[in-house]
Amino acid sequence: MGDLFKALADPTRRVILDELVERDGQTLFEICTRLTMRHGVASSRQAISQHLAVLEEAGLVGVRKEGRYKFHYLDVGPLRQIGERWLKEET
Repeated sequence: MGDLFKALADPTRRVILDELVERDGQTLFEICTRLTMRHGVASSRQAISQHLAVLEEAGLVGVRKEGRYKFHYLDVGPLRQIGERWLKEET
């Protein structure tokens, strides 16, 4: 679970997740373009790729390869686990 909190601690990674919530299944190029145009994030493709790798290691982003392209998808499973662990309804 430490990887999850590490991944969520960075503001750029949170913006990447926001973008995947809005439009799931994006390539690195699409994510970089949206971050620059919509959020003014001027990170290099390599930096965004590293952020995506951290999100993938934490289980928040899944990847599907199709030919030369790699599509990134949001996986909310780890967030649900946090909810199940700490956000229980009181009886």
